[in-house]
Parts: sequence; C-alpha cells; structure tokens
Amino acid sequence: MHAQDPSAQSLIDLGKRYWLPVYRPRDVVLDHGKGARVWDTQGRDYVDFGAGIAVNALGHQDPDLLEALTTQAHKLWHTSNVFYSEPPLRLAEELVAASGFAERVFFCNSGAEANEAAIKLVRKWATAQGRDANKRVIVTFRGSFHGRTLAAVTATAQPKYQEGYEPLPGGFRYLDFNDVPALEAAFAHGDVAAVMLEPVQGEGGVLPAAPGFVQRVRELCDQYGALLVLDEIQCGMGRSGTLFAYVQDGARPDIVTLAKALGCGFPIGAMLAGPSVAEVMQFGAHGTTFGGNPLAAAVARVALRKLSSPELLANVARQSQALREGLMRINASLPLFDEVRGRGLMLGAVLNEANKGKAGAILDHAAAHGLLVLQAGPDVLRFVPALNISDEDIAEGLQRLEAALRSFIAG
Repeated sequence: MHAQDPSAQSLIDLGKRYWLPVYRPRDVVLDHGKGARVWDTQGRDYVDFGAGIAVNALGHQDPDLLEALTTQAHKLWHTSNVFYSEPPLRLAEELVAASGFAERVFFCNSGAEANEAAIKLVRKWATAQGRDANKRVIVTFRGSFHGRTLAAVTATAQPKYQEGYEPLPGGFRYLDFNDVPALEAAFAHGDVAAVMLEPVQGEGGVLPAAPGFVQRVRELCDQYGALLVLDEIQCGMGRSGTLFAYVQDGARPDIVTLAKALGCGFPIGAMLAGPSVAEVMQFGAHGTTFGGNPLAAAVARVALRKLSSPELLANVARQSQALREGLMRINASLPLFDEVRGRGLMLGAVLNEANKGKAGAILDHAAAHGLLVLQAGPDVLRFVPALNISDEDIAEGLQRLEAALRSFIAG
C-alpha cells in the first residue's frame, strides 16, 4: 500500500480507537466520488467496482439524486409514521406498480430490517392460518445472507455469522441451495410456512439460482400452502439485469425485500407484500420510527425511476458482457479463476484451487492499483459496480485489475 499522509493516518487511528472493532477496513480514507470513481484524502483516484456493496447503483453524486435530496431537505426531514407525508406515499404506489405482484409496502431503514419484517409477516400469516408454533418453519439455504439482526442472522444459514450469539431463535431449516430433492424432502415434514431465498446469493459467492429452481420452490409452496419470500436486497433494483431479479426466474413471490440500491446510498429498506399477506399485519403489529422518512423516500423515488429505465437496463446488459469478457481475457493469460458467474452487474470470479482463500490479499493489491473491488467469501472476487458505469471506466477498471493480479502473482 502507498504511504498515508499524516491527516489520513490520524483519521485511520481514530477509527481504530473509537469504532467497535467489528470491521477491518483497508487503510484508505475516501474523500469524495463522481460517477464510478472515488478519490482518497491524498487525491488518488480509484475505479469503484464495489459501489458501497452494491448500494451506489447510480454512482456518486448523481445530479438527479442530489436534486431530490436537497429539495426535500429544505421541506421536511422527518415526521414519523404518526403522520402522512407525500414522498413515502408516492414511493409505495410506484413500487407496487413496478413490482407486478405487490399490494402493500412496509418501509424501514435497511435490508436486515426488511427481512426481519418479512420473517415476522410469515409467522403472523401462519398464525392466522391456524398453524401452531411447530408448523411455522422457514426454509433458508446454506450460503445465504439475510442480515445481522438476531432473526435475520438465524435465517442466514452460515455458522460464521451465528457463532457466539446462541441461543438463536427456532423455526428455521437449512438446505443446500439449488438442491431440489432436499427441498422436496423438507416439505414432506408438513411444517413449512415459507421458503426464503436470494435469486442470486451475494455473500455466499455470487451464486445464482439454477434454471427452474425458483419455479420449483413456487410449485412446492403452492402445493403445501407456504409462502415464497425473495430477498432481493443485493440482486434487485436492476442489479441482475431486470428491475426485479425474480422476473428472470418466472416465479411470482408472496413477499420481496429490498434495500441497498433502492436509496442509492441513502438508507432505506422495503418489504413488498403480495395479496396473500397484504392484510395480515394490522394496526400495532409492526412499526418503525425512521422507516420511509421523507428524505429517504424522495431519493428512492428518483432512484426507482432511473433504475427501471430501459436505457439503464440496456447498459447493465452491455457492461455485464464487457466485464465478463474482460475477466475471461485476463484469466486466459493469468489463470486464477475457475469460472465467472452471476447475473447482470453482479458477477463473481471464483478463484481456482491454487488461490482459494486469497481473495482478501487480491483486494489489497487491487486497492494499491487504484481499484475498489469486493470479495464474497475468501474464494470469490465480487464485482458490483454502478449500473450506469461507462465503457471507459469498465475498461480502466479491468486494466487496473490485471495489473493488480500480476502484482499478486509476483508476490
């Protein structure tokens, strides 16, 4: 890594002194961004292939988002849900129209909160169906990631996120992703109230649902009277190439959760409820103080409009192909990857056997060469750039990645 200036180092020292030490950020202090580029406090630029973990879907300082935020900031910041204000009402209407299945929306502040609301809605629905507590099981899949709250982290079928937080809430059953026989066997118990899954697993290695898998989940839910809950917090809002990822799987959900790109950097989450569950939660059944506040909703309305535009989705398709081809071209001369997988601009380069466990080290080399990229576990490089990224930034990012990989190989 390059040497930090004294002011940057003093800021890093503040983080190490005062933050709860649950993060391990790289020793770079980012200062400002524009489009798909960011600059640190030393004035060094980086091509941003991480987009704040798939959040900054329109890049940095998008002028329409800035205008929406500043206009609303001069009007009303917060009301709570004791009163109406226009932005969240309009956003709810627009999300329902865009979804193709939903009738009602619950707004919150994050993806974990959206999934928490979905879990509670499933349990409330099962109760209304007359099911006792032993018949309210939610099936989730190994490799999934649904958030850090206690119920969401229990739904997350990865022990590394759960260890030390026992006792965990009951009522979850874990299966291997894309394993149809295991899924069919799980339903045979007669206690499944819902199946919760990501159409593309993010933290689990950028692993898409296999063709036909989500359709089979839908069929089994219909056969056994269960709900289909789709976590599109990372893969939704255009990230996979369509506004909602589930459209590509041909299976109508009962509940969809959103966050990340919905606010393009301003915190907001949403749970969309279809007709079978839209009226289950009545007054007092759930709530939030900040969720759907006017600032967040004003920004999200503009984000939704732009992320659903044909022009942006066409750019996702074009840049996805360019990024895939670039990664394979690099791999032809620097054989590090077994495969490149994913959908749209949510791609994972899976490290080969010789380089398993080394994703973090590669990220250090990438940052040193002016590229911000993510990992999805220790064995996968994750690429989730802004959805409006330009041809030039894709090309420059790939050049910097190749230089970083050569540096990594050289040791």
